Amino acid sequence: MKKYSIPLLLLTMTILSSCSITKTVSESTKTPFVWEGANVYFLMTDRFNNGDTSNDINFNRTKTPGKLRGFEGGDIIGISKKIEEGYFDKLGINAIWFTPIVEQIHDGVDEGTGLSYAFHGYWARDWTNLDPNFGTKEDLKALVEKAHAHGIRIILDGVINHTGPVTAEDTVWPNDWVRTGPTCDYKSFVNTTACTLVENLPDVKTESMENVDLPPFLIEKWKKEGRYNQEMKELDVFFARTGYPRAPKYYIIKWLTDYIADYGIDGYRADTAKHTEETVWGDFKTQCNYAFTTWKKNNPAKVLDNNSFYTIAEVYNYGISAGQTFDFGDKKVNYYENGFNNMINFEFKWDAQKDYEFIFSKYSDKLNNDLKGYSVLNYLSSHDDGGPFDAKRTKSKEAGTKLLLSPGLSQVYYGDESARSLVVEGTQGDATLRSFMNWDTIKSNPSTQKTLLHWQKLGQFRKNHPSVGAGIHKQISAQPYVFSRTFAQGEFTDKVVIGLDLAIGLKELTVGSIFSNGTTVMDTYSGKEAIVSNRKVSIDSEFDIVLLELKK
Repeated sequence: MKKYSIPLLLLTMTILSSCSITKTVSESTKTPFVWEGANVYFLMTDRFNNGDTSNDINFNRTKTPGKLRGFEGGDIIGISKKIEEGYFDKLGINAIWFTPIVEQIHDGVDEGTGLSYAFHGYWARDWTNLDPNFGTKEDLKALVEKAHAHGIRIILDGVINHTGPVTAEDTVWPNDWVRTGPTCDYKSFVNTTACTLVENLPDVKTESMENVDLPPFLIEKWKKEGRYNQEMKELDVFFARTGYPRAPKYYIIKWLTDYIADYGIDGYRADTAKHTEETVWGDFKTQCNYAFTTWKKNNPAKVLDNNSFYTIAEVYNYGISAGQTFDFGDKKVNYYENGFNNMINFEFKWDAQKDYEFIFSKYSDKLNNDLKGYSVLNYLSSHDDGGPFDAKRTKSKEAGTKLLLSPGLSQVYYGDESARSLVVEGTQGDATLRSFMNWDTIKSNPSTQKTLLHWQKLGQFRKNHPSVGAGIHKQISAQPYVFSRTFAQGEFTDKVVIGLDLAIGLKELTVGSIFSNGTTVMDTYSGKEAIVSNRKVSIDSEFDIVLLELKK
């Protein structure tokens, strides 16, 4: 049995006890899931947790890759195991987005940084099958069921813009399916959409409305796998039902939405959304909605709530200040009106350098006015952003506070909560952002555990209170800094008061009109209770944060 020091043991016990208390409160109040206030965990499937070592090598992927550019063993079963262990519950996560899991190109390519395999999932070879390195469709089915049992929604990552690169093992798709040039220069709408993102990344002709035949290699593959007739039958049904031409984008839309109808996933993050015509995504959302309705009809006992299918757009360089439109220079596009509920907010990491009130009031104003009915996904680090807010992980507490308490959806990139290093010696490019999850450090390092506990407390508070991400922000006091968030949806109402950068020890907070005099409130950060008197509460704790809710 491993021996732990007394401080480490006490810290571990504190983590466990604080999590169990908050979970009980959440269950007793039956807080509804509200997408606009979701706490999303984004992970790279191959880099999070290796749940099944028997699937680590497939398709003879045995060449030596560049550092962190090969498969590392993470898989769907590994994610499921962490759901079962309660890792996401403790972190207050209520939606998980992971990188694409469809079958990838079998070989690798040399990108000037050594050989790269498709561990990241963005180089599709066959959208109808899962890559065995990630797992099986049975694994995916089990994961969705486990997640739903924990109140966690699943967001898949969908690629329609391009196939995988061409290699000696992976043939190019027919020229009525893809273009192999020119390379995008991003100076206009056309030179951002009708082009390849990089060299040797064939671009799907998503503008085409012409009937095309399936690639011969795919037909041959399906026949070898014994599923050609079934796949063709399903395609016939899809095209007969929709009336779409058998154009490239509609094949891919059919294949991606099958995962909704078959397994009940709750959302899609659309990769490289601005690199296709915007109308592609309207058609995609229509079929997502149809598939989600179909799954609910076929699985009435498994339906979680009446939320619609949720879609998130990756439109590189979109920021919340732009409102509903993205400007290509020669054309403006409203992606919200073309099938999306949400857009990834590339502006947040810059706003996070400002003070709390600047961030919170700006985002509350934008989301409750210009973007009313929609939302944004805020992040501070990701798998392909080489300029994260806290690259050296010296501001993990501040990062957690700003991300998790900001209006909008929060994206916790795996390891944000545990200060996983984003600087890995010997890597080149975005590989440094993609190291394996630092589970050993979480188990053994008291400092890491302290950081994790901070993210857990804030994450659980956010999960239990839709007002934090989806509500209206109002500053109550500038010094000390205290604010409220309020939210109403139907008969459900939620209101909280939060104080930041407070004194250590005894502190007094004004709660305004949020909590009535005589009301008992709980500071979920410290576990201390207080009674409202003269619209104020006093909390004596060793922390500089107070998260106030009505005592249940």
